[in-house]
Amino acid sequence: MYAIIETGGKQYRVQEGDVLRVELLTAEAGQTVEIDKVLAVGEADKLTIGQPLVEGAKVVLKVIEHDKAKKVIVFHYKAKKNIRKKNGHRQPFTKVQVEKILA
Repeated sequence: MYAIIETGGKQYRVQEGDVLRVELLTAEAGQTVEIDKVLAVGEADKLTIGQPLVEGAKVVLKVIEHDKAKKVIVFHYKAKKNIRKKNGHRQPFTKVQVEKILA
């Protein structure tokens, strides 16, 4: 069984046992989070698509840890003007494991 969920403005295809990185969640490590924005649920050859969400469907996620991604360098410059600006950014994320898909 798999589901397509939306969290943090992004969509993910998940199955039970999957470990994935999502945008930062407010839950502490070790807690569970229920995602009720389920766009589709599928089994073998049966697919249920929501309009826009599937009624009564939930995905239970267990929070593993909070961390930051690798640094991304942002470099701005203007040619022939000696203007240079270098910044770095580390996007925070939450690593979660899919516990259950309830359809």
